[in-house]
Amino acid sequence: MGDGDQGSAVRGWLRGIEVFAEPLPELVPEQAPADPVCLFLDWLSEAVTAGLRDPHAMTLSTVDEAGDPDARVLILKGVDASGWQFAGHGFSPKGRQLAVHPRAALTFYWPEHGRQVRLRGPVTPGSAQDNAADFLGRSATARAESLLSRQSQYLADTAERDQALEKSLALVESEPSLVDSAWTLYTLAPTEAEFWQAARSRVHTRLRYERTDTGWERFQLWS
Repeated sequence: MGDGDQGSAVRGWLRGIEVFAEPLPELVPEQAPADPVCLFLDWLSEAVTAGLRDPHAMTLSTVDEAGDPDARVLILKGVDASGWQFAGHGFSPKGRQLAVHPRAALTFYWPEHGRQVRLRGPVTPGSAQDNAADFLGRSATARAESLLSRQSQYLADTAERDQALEKSLALVESEPSLVDSAWTLYTLAPTEAEFWQAARSRVHTRLRYERTDTGWERFQLWS
């Protein structure tokens, strides 16, 4: 099979995969709350109640020093009036990227409900107290890995990694209050929040919240 034939076959295969097979909820923009936090928490709660897997997983998108995009899946740490929280090591790629370009985007997707939420805006690091509290709430192994400060570096020898992790874990167990000063709890305060509700008709509903000096304004978008 030639490259062109293979590409055509793959496109046909992908087009044949069914999406939104189950009955989907609706989004009525006129009935949406004035604050996107409320609508987000309603959708997240419905995802949890329905037993969707990893409903608090999200994609964090950043740009590096050269302006190239980067993305990875993280777990949401919290949501309140200040914004959406996530955590990471300050020496990790995302930590270095946010230090240079402190803006990011978050994407949540619950396929069983045909729902997507997109947020973007400035990102600020937490206080030393908040960072420490988040770090100490992690498992002992996760804290030990963080203290190694080796995330995303090349790994040449797994035995070396295991030995280093064993020593770091022993340190954590002997000093349970030890905190990695580079661990950071970040908050993204969105300037835009978009809620996307799929429909089997493909006439999807998109509702965007835009932050103004006086609060939030809502706009329905073409799908």
